[in-house]
Amino acid sequence: MEIAAEPNRRRLLHLLARREQTVGELAAHFTVSRSAVSQHLLLLEQAGLVAARKEGRNRFYKLDPGGMGRLRELVEQFWTDELDLLVSDAAELAAQRRGTP
Repeated sequence: MEIAAEPNRRRLLHLLARREQTVGELAAHFTVSRSAVSQHLLLLEQAGLVAARKEGRNRFYKLDPGGMGRLRELVEQFWTDELDLLVSDAAELAAQRRGTP
């Protein structure tokens, strides 16, 4: 999920891992505007990584366990596949150095 790769969004996910927070609480950790933080949260919500609830004038955000689980699976799959390719490439390079096909 490319959505979670952007540094500000990754930071939001880290902050929300601690506890549910409002946009204002989250924006205090960034140099970008509150509006920009809201836009990042909207994208994360659309991707299913965070959930929001409205209470009065505030919107509270928290991690969505289902979406985060799917993200974890994608990352684990990527690393498994990439590490398998790396091992294969290393074995091929070692064989070439030994002079065997």
